[in-house]
Amino acid sequence: MTIRQLPKTLVNRIAAGEVVERPASAVKELVENSIDAGANQVDVLVRDGGRTQVIITDNGCGMSREELSLAVERHATSKLPNDDLINISSLGFRGEALASISAVSRLKLTSRRSDDDEAWTLDVEGGKLGTTLPAAHPPGTRLEIKDLFFATPARLKFLKTPRTELGHVTEAIKRLAMAHPDIGFKLNDGDRDLLRLAPAQGDFLDSCLERLGAIMGRDFANNAISINAEREGIVLTGYAGLPTLNRGNAQMQFLFVNGRPVRDKLFYGALRGAYRDFLASDRYPMVALFLDVPAEKLDVNVHPAKTEVRFSDAALVRGLIVGAVKHGLAEAGHRASTTVANSALAAVQSGSLPLGRGNAGYSSAGGSGSVPYGLADRAQSFFAPNSGFDAPLVAPDVGEGFGVSVFNDEDQENYPLGVARAQLHETYIVAQTGDGIVIVDQHAAHERLVHERIKKSLETRGVKRQGLLIPEVVELGTTSAELLNKRCDELLELGLAIEKFGPGAVVVREVPALLGNCDIQGLVRDLADGLAESDETLALKDRLGDITAKMACHGSVRAGRRLNATEMNALLREMEATPHSGQCSHGRPTYVELKLIDIEKLFGRR
Repeated sequence: MTIRQLPKTLVNRIAAGEVVERPASAVKELVENSIDAGANQVDVLVRDGGRTQVIITDNGCGMSREELSLAVERHATSKLPNDDLINISSLGFRGEALASISAVSRLKLTSRRSDDDEAWTLDVEGGKLGTTLPAAHPPGTRLEIKDLFFATPARLKFLKTPRTELGHVTEAIKRLAMAHPDIGFKLNDGDRDLLRLAPAQGDFLDSCLERLGAIMGRDFANNAISINAEREGIVLTGYAGLPTLNRGNAQMQFLFVNGRPVRDKLFYGALRGAYRDFLASDRYPMVALFLDVPAEKLDVNVHPAKTEVRFSDAALVRGLIVGAVKHGLAEAGHRASTTVANSALAAVQSGSLPLGRGNAGYSSAGGSGSVPYGLADRAQSFFAPNSGFDAPLVAPDVGEGFGVSVFNDEDQENYPLGVARAQLHETYIVAQTGDGIVIVDQHAAHERLVHERIKKSLETRGVKRQGLLIPEVVELGTTSAELLNKRCDELLELGLAIEKFGPGAVVVREVPALLGNCDIQGLVRDLADGLAESDETLALKDRLGDITAKMACHGSVRAGRRLNATEMNALLREMEATPHSGQCSHGRPTYVELKLIDIEKLFGRR
């Protein structure tokens, strides 16, 4: 068997397997070229998911006739003028994209520089170059790909449906658009525009939020916290969503490094750490963060697709992300996302409250309007006065502990969460604000307050313990009891004193004083279950959020407990002064705020 050098066209097709995995990969590489060329508008047309045709047009700097034929050669690029692989300021730099794409498709490249009199065009089919010819084209570049992977039919078998491939193309363009809000983008599938983003104005943070709102949704823009931090020359900016604005997957988590969209396990781990105290393990926050890293602390030459990077000090970057996001969440105070109230109103408007019959309307006396919920023909009889009720209305005696307090109009303006008016079903506190009402879940709210108290106590003077008059024996089973006994010293630091009590049981002698009269049996069992599911080698202090959340849950005011007016108002005032009190330890909202204008709409007053 003789060693021989492979033909140039075959080498390019092999390289294309790494660079051009699917149509979205080709679109990403070419749009990055447009951005590097200084374009402020990039238009993309994709037919059949990119399998049959892709056209990318920009108004960048363009190419000369000589550069046109050189651009489709392997490792030909304008982005490394000094052959410096350290200080890379462009998105592309390897010079592989055009050569790889032209090797597996029919490519037509047309370009014109702004100071040239005419444009030039070049056809490449399966890696074979045609003749460069003059053409009519405005300044910029137009690149057309037909029959992608026709030269490598095996790759076609691995492509998904056109809709799936188009989804990947859309995702690739959205990521680049988020990183470059000053550039306009348009994506068309041949029939309609799927994406149309105008260049955003203003400084980066403002224009970035406008672009993120257009892509990630207005809910994110309205409920995002600004992040701006710097450490040892590394700058972190962007936006993080409130914990109550979360998703069931990580698709709305984006990281950009020096303007380049990347996927990094370090980033996802840092987000889990930052939101550990606020979200359940199966919920994910919405985040878009931008890292500006000095060139000497970053390696972008890791993979041909350029979606991975390496940091010289990964721990520094992780610490910066965790610290900045936690600080931003703390600055948000008791704020909860507006989507909580919107969801509540949508539930009512969708017919969850069945008022009247069908969609029949109730006309007002003037006949000019109708109540949206249709009280039907029974409305008039419903509102008619009943006989025998001529006496003036008197407020009923609600009894001690119901929670009705004297209301002061000045108080409702001064307190963001208003003044308590009542307790419903011994679970929900209703408060009146200056322009609406607030409904508080007393258990969820108190759980967050206790959680924050335990964390603060641990950070300052340690958790105070209170001894039990009668020690509590908890039956667990042999395995769970052994797990707790191994961690008894660490649990003692957290305020929980346990001892071995025969096989399969532990005895609890002291509990954190902050928990008061808590459910000891449930708390110990939950801690044992948590240790069984997690890494045993991880110190409890490193899992502080999980442990304190379990303690807070078992030590907070339970649903079904009657509170008086003083207790309810004290809970509201502490919520206003406590960071993160807008959500419990599992990411659920602690309160819902309904504005008066929205309530009036429900009753047809607006």
